[in-house]
Amino acid sequence: MNIQNVFTFLRAFLGAFYDNGLGAIFRGFIHMFYNEGYVEAFSLFGGMSTGEKAVGMIFVILIVVAIIALVVLAVFGIRKLLRINRNVVLPQDLVEECANLKKQIIKMSAEKDRILGMKVSDIGNYNGEEGEEGSGQPGEEEAKAAGESRFYKLTEIDQLYADYVDPMYDDSITLEQLCDMFRNFACSKMRLYYEPRIIRLFIAGFSTTRLLILQGISGTGKTSLPHAMGIFFNNPATIASVQPSWRDRTELFGYFNEFTKRFNETEVLKKMYEATWNKNIYLTILDEMNIARVEYYFAEMLSILEMPSRDEWIVDLVPSGWPNDPKHIEKGRFQLPQNMWFIGTANNDDSTFAISDKVYDRAMPININSKGVPFEAPYQDTIWMSATHLEDLFNEAKEKNKVSQENLDKINTLDDYVIKHFRLAFGNRIVKQLKEFVPSYIGCGGTELDGLDYVLCNKILRKFESLNLSYIRDEIDGLCLYLSELFGEDSMGECKEYLQRLKKLF
Repeated sequence: MNIQNVFTFLRAFLGAFYDNGLGAIFRGFIHMFYNEGYVEAFSLFGGMSTGEKAVGMIFVILIVVAIIALVVLAVFGIRKLLRINRNVVLPQDLVEECANLKKQIIKMSAEKDRILGMKVSDIGNYNGEEGEEGSGQPGEEEAKAAGESRFYKLTEIDQLYADYVDPMYDDSITLEQLCDMFRNFACSKMRLYYEPRIIRLFIAGFSTTRLLILQGISGTGKTSLPHAMGIFFNNPATIASVQPSWRDRTELFGYFNEFTKRFNETEVLKKMYEATWNKNIYLTILDEMNIARVEYYFAEMLSILEMPSRDEWIVDLVPSGWPNDPKHIEKGRFQLPQNMWFIGTANNDDSTFAISDKVYDRAMPININSKGVPFEAPYQDTIWMSATHLEDLFNEAKEKNKVSQENLDKINTLDDYVIKHFRLAFGNRIVKQLKEFVPSYIGCGGTELDGLDYVLCNKILRKFESLNLSYIRDEIDGLCLYLSELFGEDSMGECKEYLQRLKKLF
């Protein structure tokens, strides 16, 4: 084989490729900017008039700009195409990435099991013996045999109240005296100023339900009101600051830890249990209660506290009973105390949830929308008052200050009117609350019409906000006139004022 012939062929092939390919492109590019045509063009340009030259130069500039624009677009297009191709993930790449992630998960699981095994080995059994390798978490039988209560805080309450003796309660106080004494106490000792009407509504609400909602603008003393009352009764209120993460009842009661075999009790549960040992009045404040959905974490309590018989106020804390459980927990079940009330505070703004009708129907809302005006009050000390005596006062008021049959008939007539014009009904629950609240409100120093006015406004008319306001607009004036016709021109002021505020929303 003659290698010289090969080189001669390659030289001829490359020469032809260059002369007719790359060379031609290069020469064409040079020729585009340097050729005899330009000489001829500019010779013609010299013989043109000034105006003609200006127009000619404009066209030249436009042509050059167009060429540059095409080049730039081509460059950007090539760059974008390269970037897209670079970001494309091929199926085999995804498969390899999934395989790597699985390997990492297996390694992390093995590490977790190793750490858990070390912890179990360190803990051992509850009787102090070393746990066998691979024995896992301590069992229920071992926990029972250890003799320690799984309710640590509640067992402490049993020990503290083993020799408890009730204090000397003052059972001669009336409802009206209670309102005056508490208002003077809040003023003279805590510099808190509340209108007499707010105090009457608050105390009368205790006779209606175990859940009160203090709502209104910020800074009006919503949390301070139940806090001051707890101090007034010599039994400070428990404050549970509601968090946005509250989702279920464990936030109130706590939960059973299957690994440690102990129940993590909350302060609310501790106070509930303590309340079963004495007759004091207990208040639990759910501060900013609507920062989470009330119907989530308080749903079970709403259902239980509505049971007609207090023997049915039972919560299942754990599935079964242990011999060393606290005395007032039987077979894992705990009966809620009858001397505890829950007071929720609520601000209605963009950071909170709207309280549902289910909650409002079962609670008594108290509106506090104005700051108290300072006043002088005589000195008032704390008192000892039993929850039993407070409920006796409520029962006495219900017998003594029953809502008149005349007003009950008017309420029924108003119910028919609201059903016809607004498609809303009072309902048996609200009528029952009305019959309990109004007599107690009268016992606290209020009047029957004012009590009816408050309940109708805050339990019935409040529901109008969920209706189509444009639909009921023409009916509002008619309802105001009907209220005046039934109860008098100068009565039911709160209902009429609320209805007029609704009209302003249009």
